[in-house]
Order: sequence, then structure tokens, then C-alpha cells
Amino acid sequence: MLLREFLRDDAISLSLAAHTKDEVLKELIHLLQLDEKAEGMLYKMLKRRENLGSTGIGRGIAIPHCRSLVVNNLRLAFGRRLEGVEYKSIDEKPAQYFFLIVAPPLEVSNQYLPVLGRIAQFAKEEDVPRRLATLQTPAEFLQLVEEKGL
Repeated sequence: MLLREFLRDDAISLSLAAHTKDEVLKELIHLLQLDEKAEGMLYKMLKRRENLGSTGIGRGIAIPHCRSLVVNNLRLAFGRRLEGVEYKSIDEKPAQYFFLIVAPPLEVSNQYLPVLGRIAQFAKEEDVPRRLATLQTPAEFLQLVEEKGL
């Protein structure tokens, strides 16, 4: 299982316009290209998850995630805002890099938690935040993901 299998080129934004956590979530959801009703439902699910505890894991990285009926299979999106957004991260610093994970409630292949774990592991690698900051294109992001064996 590679992250590339779940990530489409058009689900990557290297220039999020968001200034708040809520705006980040909405922009990430929009990258999945769902209908308006599905976007609204997914936003509520992600907000509910964030209210349990921030998914900001530190080092400028956040991994908002949830299970929802609005998707039939696991979906990923990536967004970046170099200026950073207050995200109530564990290190109390703004988040700049956002990995959205959405999976259906019942998943035969059960990849939700392994994908979450792989992204968290990727985020801990020493060079990752620096390299995410210098990306120029979605293709470069995908190349980094593949290079890291994700």
C-alpha cells in the first residue's frame, strides 16, 4: 500500500488561501471534489474530530482525519500555507502542511489507521518540513512521497 494510490494530483494545493483552521478544513475538503452536501457533512465530521483534540502533530504539520459515509474509499488531500495557521498543535506553533484523510466507516481493506501512521512517520523525518516548504509543483510533492517510500 502506497499513499500515492489514494492521492490524485488535483487533490494537492501548495497555496492554500485559508487564514483559520476552519478555512483550512473547508479548502482541503474542496480538493476532494465532492458535492456541496457531502462537503458540508464532511466538514461537520472533521470539526467534531478536532473538538476531541487537535490533529496538529507539531513541526508545522496537521493530519485532519475522520471516517464518513460521503466517500466510498479512502481519500487523501494535501495542502500547504507557508504563512502558517493557528491550529492548536501539540507544539503550540502554527501549522503549514495539512494531510487530510477521509475513509468510509466500514473499510474492507482497513487502510485508514495504517495510512494515518505512515503520514505521521513521514512527518517525523528530519528533512520533511524543509522539503515541503520548497515544493514548487504537485508533481514534486508526489515525488517526495514516492522517494520516502510512502
